[in-house]
Amino acid sequence: MTIGRHRPTQLIIDQAAIYQNIATEKARLKPGTELFQVVKANGYGHGITQVARTAEKAGATGFCVAILDEALTLRDAGFTQPILVLGITDPKYADLMASRHISATVGSLEWLQTATQVIKVPHQLTVHLGLDTGMGRIGFQHPAELETAVKYLIASEQLEFEGIFTHFATADAADTAYFEQQVSRWQAFMAVLPEKPKYVHVSNSATSLWHEVCNGNMIRYGVAAYGLNPSGTELTAPFDLHPAMSLTSELVFVKQLPAGRSVSYGATYTAKADECIATLPIGYADGYERRLQGFHVIVDGHFCEIVGRVCMDQLMIRLPHEYPVGTPVTLVGEDHGLTISLQDVADYCQTIHYEIACGFTSRVPRVYR
Repeated sequence: MTIGRHRPTQLIIDQAAIYQNIATEKARLKPGTELFQVVKANGYGHGITQVARTAEKAGATGFCVAILDEALTLRDAGFTQPILVLGITDPKYADLMASRHISATVGSLEWLQTATQVIKVPHQLTVHLGLDTGMGRIGFQHPAELETAVKYLIASEQLEFEGIFTHFATADAADTAYFEQQVSRWQAFMAVLPEKPKYVHVSNSATSLWHEVCNGNMIRYGVAAYGLNPSGTELTAPFDLHPAMSLTSELVFVKQLPAGRSVSYGATYTAKADECIATLPIGYADGYERRLQGFHVIVDGHFCEIVGRVCMDQLMIRLPHEYPVGTPVTLVGEDHGLTISLQDVADYCQTIHYEIACGFTSRVPRVYR
């Protein structure tokens, strides 16, 4: 998608906030515990390589991604740290992963068997075994399956047993009953290991924030690095998280709308009195959700309602009085003592802030400060 560099809409990424969120968490970790920064989905919308460089400076010793192409992006950008692909990659790419020193997540013996037939380079493929303790997504489901796979892995000359992990489904919830069930299943899996690999990790942001006793010797630090509470509003983080993303634009058209006239597709908003209506150059093609009709933005210290349906490339707001074209607008962030957070946007859309942050498209330029 073309980047919109010649319009005033932009995402502003505060690199100092990301640095502080990572450094603060790293300082809380027990000695010997490593922090791998999760930079999947273009760094949760913040920019994969830029976030990785900031994380590196803040003390991250490795990275986690979702797909192989994201790992290759980091390697091509010059990062030499360990990189773990958290999703399942087709074993036909095992040779490529080995040659680029990228670690694979594996959840079946069949994957290991296929990979050994593919690897031809003079390198071993480092493998992390994923365990399904209750997430129901990927990974071994029974200790006996794990035991068989570990024996195969240890005996293989093409493979190296680098890590083992699971993922908790409810680490961000006040009710810990299901979390404790997963911990119990994890312990049953670990009991069949003849010895532990280099990395033993179960903690995402939520687990590390609220269940740090489970951290193992590595954490996968995700959404909290971006200043977002993984629990939303249910649990309070043990330290202040500093949001790194702001979204700004400007008024590009301002008009007086007579009473009785309507705005946008479907004529879902009609002015009850003469009103001042302004247009912003941002829409749902930029990731600003169509369902945000009736929400608000900030203009000069005023919350201004979004009126009419959000269009593909534009949206309209009601101003308290006329402002000139070029007046700044804050859609996410702080301005004049008012704040609109990604959580506020997510709450209005009845979703989570992860989805909002990841949803901003590449048409919106990221500006790093």
